[in-house]
Amino acid sequence: MPKRSRLILPLSLLTVALAPHAFAATPTVDPRIEQVLTELGKAQSIQAVALSPDGKQLAWVIRRDDKPAIEVADADGRHAHRVSAATTPGSCAESGIAWAPDSRRLAFIANCHVDLTSTKAMQNAIYLADTRGGGTPARLAALQGYVRSLQWTADGKSLGFLYVPGATRHASAVAAAKPAAGEIGVSGLEVQRVASVDVANGTLRELTPATLYAYEFDWSPDGSRIAYTAAPPPGDNNWWIAKLYVQSAQAGADARVLVDPAGTASGSLHGLQIALPRWSPEAARIAFIGGLMSDQGATGGDIYAVPAGGGAPVDLTPGIRVTPSWLRWSGPHSLLVSQVSNGQSQLADYAVSATRAQQQRMHFTVPASIGDGSASMAMSLSADLRRVAFVQSSYTAASEVHAGALGHAPPPAVTAFNAALKPAWGKAESVEWNNEGFHVQGWLLYPAHYDAKKRYPMIVVVHGGPSSAVIPRWPGVGYGGAPLAALGYFVFMPNPRGSFGQGEQYVQANRKDFGHGDLRDILAGVDAVEKKVPVDDQRLGLTGWSYGGFMSMFAPTQTQRFRAVVAGAGISNWQSYYGQNLIDQWMPPFFGASVYDDPAVYAKSSAINFIKQVKTPMLIVAGDRDAECPAPQSFEMWHALRAQNVPTSLVVYPNEGHHFVDPAHQRDVLQRALAWFAKYLPASN
Repeated sequence: MPKRSRLILPLSLLTVALAPHAFAATPTVDPRIEQVLTELGKAQSIQAVALSPDGKQLAWVIRRDDKPAIEVADADGRHAHRVSAATTPGSCAESGIAWAPDSRRLAFIANCHVDLTSTKAMQNAIYLADTRGGGTPARLAALQGYVRSLQWTADGKSLGFLYVPGATRHASAVAAAKPAAGEIGVSGLEVQRVASVDVANGTLRELTPATLYAYEFDWSPDGSRIAYTAAPPPGDNNWWIAKLYVQSAQAGADARVLVDPAGTASGSLHGLQIALPRWSPEAARIAFIGGLMSDQGATGGDIYAVPAGGGAPVDLTPGIRVTPSWLRWSGPHSLLVSQVSNGQSQLADYAVSATRAQQQRMHFTVPASIGDGSASMAMSLSADLRRVAFVQSSYTAASEVHAGALGHAPPPAVTAFNAALKPAWGKAESVEWNNEGFHVQGWLLYPAHYDAKKRYPMIVVVHGGPSSAVIPRWPGVGYGGAPLAALGYFVFMPNPRGSFGQGEQYVQANRKDFGHGDLRDILAGVDAVEKKVPVDDQRLGLTGWSYGGFMSMFAPTQTQRFRAVVAGAGISNWQSYYGQNLIDQWMPPFFGASVYDDPAVYAKSSAINFIKQVKTPMLIVAGDRDAECPAPQSFEMWHALRAQNVPTSLVVYPNEGHHFVDPAHQRDVLQRALAWFAKYLPASN
């Protein structure tokens, strides 16, 4: 990969950088902003954790020497030590941890001991470490391509994983897209498949057909079959129309469609997305999450089950007021479920019958983000389901590994990587209000050194998605709202209709209505906050990324209430966007039809059609290889604002996709946003 260089130009200039360049030094930066950025950079990133099946050992992935590294410890976090295939610390990236059923062998993925210049394809290997016998981890299989999601069979004889042979990029729509060249849509397709290796001899088997792009999979209890979600390539685009397949765990086996959400037999699943297939212990049923999901990996919806031999899927949780995001069978008639509830994380037991799944026991509710790194809100459990481990972070505590007995209270932190860090912002508070028949919730961060006698400006931060939710987490140097609170702003982060946490009906409430009902929810939330705390309504700002970027562009066309805006990876014109982005399959479920069949529903939510009403200064930022929210959408908004003589600036970052990966770019975009609000919404009276 070409080396990326930092993009630094004055805020007043249009910055268009389509290739790495060297730029002049940053203009003078408020030293308070520099201090906030420096403090955010001190947090150590814990990317994953795995509890051994016997519950006696933990493994986690943490950044060391600027690369992900693996450490193993006792279940209480003591005696932590490095497990690595590297000859020199920091010489390779290691992740993808998965314990063998014997609780002794730890499998992981690394790019150690490969010639990264010999081919354009990514090179990785699967290693096995003996955590009790010591010694150097043994390389099980060397693979040219992208490898993730290691999963052992119950007998410990095979390792399954997702594999993109010959991959040149990460398999994700949020990764930087390939430069457009050649015959578009035909050349250079990379297909992710379910593969396995024989642990005894390292033999590789590509199990699923090359005509299907696989997204997630699960071994049957006896390891003879796999269940997986898949769609025809290209994979970045077609996740939204994926089907559930079952086949024998043999290369070349016939793949049978078990659930097709577009099929008439799917009933309540029609037009929705499916994720996280999981076999029941007796292999009679497969449970999964089904719902209106705007992003692969941001899983949420109702719990469904389908007979493994075929039949109609059943919605087991119709009408519930929470959003299940992860599940695991805990018995033939029970599930352990992680769910979003009113902006918080919960872990609960569900009793499962043929037609219903009902919550029976709440293990815990925490105002924090939780997960083991393998899937959204996933838990790592011992084989007897008596112990649990996960990574937790909130607005009050940075990421730590939590582990212990699964009971009525969340387990304690067993690491102290970030214990010395203290919030630079004020307290976090949940705010709830009602609007147009909906119960709505959001999070409010108080400004640092809050004084109830003063009036403060407030920045509204709209989350991405829209099928997602704001759940408290410790911020990184990347884009987010918490740093604004450190500089003296109230920061309000609402979960309006379309968000997870209030049930599937709430998620679907902004279908065909982007920017209208959800904006009314947000404005009603602003009113609710202003009744609680001393916010200066004449100093309101707005920002967000992705869907939040769209809302940041659209809201100023509907209201003059916001006095400064920063729009990240936004969408200004849904009609032109339909033909520009590389993931158009997500749009018909939300808009009800394609833009060619119903252009009016796209037009009514397009900021560009109301551009004459915008008066608000707007900073616009985007990545030049964003496949989800292409940079031309930002150009279109910037161009229109300039034509209206509205103060604006556009900054385009080279070689970045929807999620920025270059640390210099992550820092720069946050720095610019903080400076923009400081200019137009100064925090001091």
